Amino acid sequence: MTDTAQQLQQAANAPAPSLAEAARYALLRRLAPSMRHHLVVNLQPIGMIYEVMDRRLRAPEPDLAEVHDSAHKINGFARAALNSCLDVVTWLAPDEDVSVAAAEGVRQCLGLLTTSLTFRGFTLHNEAAAVAGEIRRSAIRNVLTASLINITDENKAPAEIVLAAEPNDQALVLSLTLRPTDGEQGFTPEPVYRPIEWSDVEALAASESVQVSREGRQRLLISIPLRLSPEAQGLHRRGQADPA
Repeated sequence: MTDTAQQLQQAANAPAPSLAEAARYALLRRLAPSMRHHLVVNLQPIGMIYEVMDRRLRAPEPDLAEVHDSAHKINGFARAALNSCLDVVTWLAPDEDVSVAAAEGVRQCLGLLTTSLTFRGFTLHNEAAAVAGEIRRSAIRNVLTASLINITDENKAPAEIVLAAEPNDQALVLSLTLRPTDGEQGFTPEPVYRPIEWSDVEALAASESVQVSREGRQRLLISIPLRLSPEAQGLHRRGQADPA
């Protein structure tokens, strides 16, 4: 048997990817345009600032203070672009042991998707109050973004999505509620990859030890295991001991 034939035989006998792996690949394909925007948003101003700096340097008597200011801005945008690149890598190859503050995890997910959802005709309202404790970063990134894409894939624009959150003793409970509205339907074309199905959300949630449920197609609930800080645990115990 030739090497090519052996490789084909091995590929045929290889185990099929799990539902979670397939869902994660589909999610990354859908997140790719937002990640691309996230990467270039801090690079675009550098070219414009360079042109301004170049014109200033060609002046008979350049204003060195203005040139220095432009160089400082370029350095700032370059650092921000580097941080964006490093952040995108953590989306592509997440470290499952990394934790993040619950409010910050929500902010990261919304920061990545808000612009693309707005272009599609969906408005996000973040009503999640700040909560104590931390959650696994990969859990909220995978499940919350998949849930946002799923609820917008299964409902028509224009609409608003309200995100609310509350902690209980063991988890951070997030709710997504979609409400149809009047207005523009958005101008972004149909997604270039397949829709994110509810089964994808369930598979990702199961792989991250997250509980998900939905009430129809316009309300989703996400329960992410919450790790309270020692200080927050003490406050919680005191609150239970003294309800008044």
